[in-house]
Amino acid sequence: MQIKFLGTGGAFEPQYFNSAAILNFSGSKILIDAGFTVYPRLVELNLILKIEYILLSHLHNDHCGSLANILLHQHHNGADRKPVILYQTEDFKNQIEEFLAIQLKDPEKYADFAPLPSVPGIIYLDTYGRHSEQFQTYSFLVEEAGERIVYSGDLRDTDFLFAHILTLPDLPTTVFHDIAFHPENTGHAYYTMLMPYQEQYRIYGYHCDPTKNPADNTVPLVYYQPDFMY
Repeated sequence: MQIKFLGTGGAFEPQYFNSAAILNFSGSKILIDAGFTVYPRLVELNLILKIEYILLSHLHNDHCGSLANILLHQHHNGADRKPVILYQTEDFKNQIEEFLAIQLKDPEKYADFAPLPSVPGIIYLDTYGRHSEQFQTYSFLVEEAGERIVYSGDLRDTDFLFAHILTLPDLPTTVFHDIAFHPENTGHAYYTMLMPYQEQYRIYGYHCDPTKNPADNTVPLVYYQPDFMY
């Protein structure tokens, strides 16, 4: 199991590319999130035809904005390849299809859809309203070979995620959590909210401008970790 990020920026830091990652899991490459900079990054890195599954944390543009481009590229340049979009619930699947139908008319021509439980070892945590008011978001927890990776998606309610992790079997756990450096940014976890959990878990911050990292922040940023970056 390995995770590597295509970008670690937020919606307004395109110079660091939208936060998205490729999870190498059970012999497959799973793209987590597909914001508006993700398609050109995949092309640049020659990874576009290697994506087998796509998993979205939510439908904000910096997390899904190039999804249609990725599907079209695979269709036209990969001998009609159809990646599998993993969905958390039927309602969320319907939202994805409605989003894609505006651009593709018939989404199922370009992608197959499968419920997330069809890939054992990946579970989701419903974080509805905990990033943006009355908006559907999800976190993901991945387990393989006695290790756990947690990907927060966009989540301001840090305590909610860690309270859930505490209910799970004790495993070495690495948490990749969105991080904010200004308290007025109420859509993401303020860095001081993450620091107390460092005693229990390895935590790395993403979805930020790394140059704004405060001097007292002890949470390492994914951007500065070569092992986690393409």
